[in-house]
Amino acid sequence: MKKFIGLVLLMLILVSAASTNSINENYMHTIQGTWELESFYNYDGQQVIDTVPTADGYRQVKMYYNGKIMWSRYVPVDKIGRFGYGTYSITDDRLMETLEYGDNEMIQAMDTMRIFTFELQLGDDKFSQISLDEEGNRTFSENYVRID
Repeated sequence: MKKFIGLVLLMLILVSAASTNSINENYMHTIQGTWELESFYNYDGQQVIDTVPTADGYRQVKMYYNGKIMWSRYVPVDKIGRFGYGTYSITDDRLMETLEYGDNEMIQAMDTMRIFTFELQLGDDKFSQISLDEEGNRTFSENYVRID
């Protein structure tokens, strides 16, 4: 009986170890976390033609958690900070942000646009949200690095 119980426990350990070491073929990177803007790209339709780093003192941080997004921006020459809050969803190649409220300028802008859809390039520690024109051509992107 002791050998039988020992054999069952050994089998459970092996099955458990095998399941934790298997590769999940449906794995998709997660955007959940805190991200800081590090640069912008300008495109000629599809290819990057220019990289613009953020200016000294400029900070923009986005936080994605449980379907909610909050972002804030500080520009040293602008005494009024910017922020927004809302919901988000992602697919393999799209990021959609729907703003619910924000600073005064953002609330005014929300009268004309509340839903922002971007092409998404997402890795473990970096992501780019790429703006597209009416014809689907890339125009510019914000490029973020994970800070948490």
